[in-house]
Amino acid sequence: MRTTQDIEHMILAMAEGDRAAFLSLYDATSAKLFGICLRVLNDRAEAEDVLQEIFLKIWRNADRYKANGFSPMTWLITVARNGAIDRLRTRKRRGESLDLAEELPDHAPTPEAAAVASSERDRVQGCLGELKPERAGAVKGAYLDGQTYQELADRYGVPLNTMRTWLRRSLQSLKECLSR
Repeated sequence: MRTTQDIEHMILAMAEGDRAAFLSLYDATSAKLFGICLRVLNDRAEAEDVLQEIFLKIWRNADRYKANGFSPMTWLITVARNGAIDRLRTRKRRGESLDLAEELPDHAPTPEAAAVASSERDRVQGCLGELKPERAGAVKGAYLDGQTYQELADRYGVPLNTMRTWLRRSLQSLKECLSR
């Protein structure tokens, strides 16, 4: 059984590039850190992957550990838990629950709604065609492509306030056109 001081010395030796200390730290702590990863992720293979990433992070950041009298296991457990939580968040963003896809309602537009949307799109395109090409491009860039006002000002070579004026006036023109 390793003591708190032993683990602390291993981390400090790792900060100086001691590979033997890394192996000793792995032997002494991997089971506990794996258990934490497994508890958070509830997937053995993924917990093993995360554990590997965690030990790489510990190796790279060992110089950030400060021997302050507190348990070094607290630091290691925090790194492990945060790594597992990050993986869990990534998993959820990827939409891991695809097995529920067949139960989801279809939100695709009905044929009637698609026809109306197509008609509206044609009206908007027609109104955009009434604007000067650079102003129509700026409106599309800002409201369809998500470009910032500054990016558009740089792209068209105009001051930022001019770009704001272009967009405001263009939206007013579009509103008038669409209300006809």
